[in-house]
Amino acid sequence: MFSPALRHRQKVLAQLAGDIPDESVAPPEPATDSEAGREYASLRVLLHDNLRKLADVQSIEARNPMKAEMAQAFRPWIDGVLAAGEAGQAAQDEILVTNMIWAIDYRDFDYALRLGAHVLKYNLVLPERYNRTAACFLAEDIATVALAQHEDVTLEQLMRASTLSKDADMPDQARAKLHKAIGRAYERRAETFDPAADNAPAGGKAAFTSEAMTHLARAFELDRNVGVKKDMERVARKLKAMEDATSDDDTGDDGDQE
Repeated sequence: MFSPALRHRQKVLAQLAGDIPDESVAPPEPATDSEAGREYASLRVLLHDNLRKLADVQSIEARNPMKAEMAQAFRPWIDGVLAAGEAGQAAQDEILVTNMIWAIDYRDFDYALRLGAHVLKYNLVLPERYNRTAACFLAEDIATVALAQHEDVTLEQLMRASTLSKDADMPDQARAKLHKAIGRAYERRAETFDPAADNAPAGGKAAFTSEAMTHLARAFELDRNVGVKKDMERVARKLKAMEDATSDDDTGDDGDQE
């Protein structure tokens, strides 16, 4: 659809669109009197046209693959924006922010988190139709998917979302949801633990189970209605069984000694 030359041009212009921002506030959009600003404005027209097309489709299941396809047109620009960000330059960018949101919808969480890191580092804001901060959106929406369809989100992706948003202000209920998702992911990791694996961590299954309890308990601290009581009871029983097994092993070893 787009020639290599055009993709390269968009990436280069995107790198020029940013400025060295005050990281405590949201930066302005690219200046409209620059070539980079004009390219941004042109791509934003395409973005809004895409949003209108999506609004005409009622099925979420049908919209998500459309977003994945539409996102390809913005990749060169976004690559340039991310490169500028690595050099300490940024501008408010509706294109990048919207693509972060879309990536969550079409389940490319690695890409969403890559864009989210830039968004949070430079305090970019979500479009006005969203009434949450970018950090809250990223953490809560990835957690929501993980709780509904845990096979779509890895523990590492959940931890990345937690790390990115750890210092951000958000409702306790949103952060509790993320801890709930992480706790359940650690419990599943414990259940599938293979002690013979090359990358098996120290402490093994018990360590993963303990981490599960830590995050579930934190979720409960933040929101007593988050729905983790049964999870905590189940994990507590598993921890107790492991402690009893260890105690029995120790007792057996002592009995073998003369």
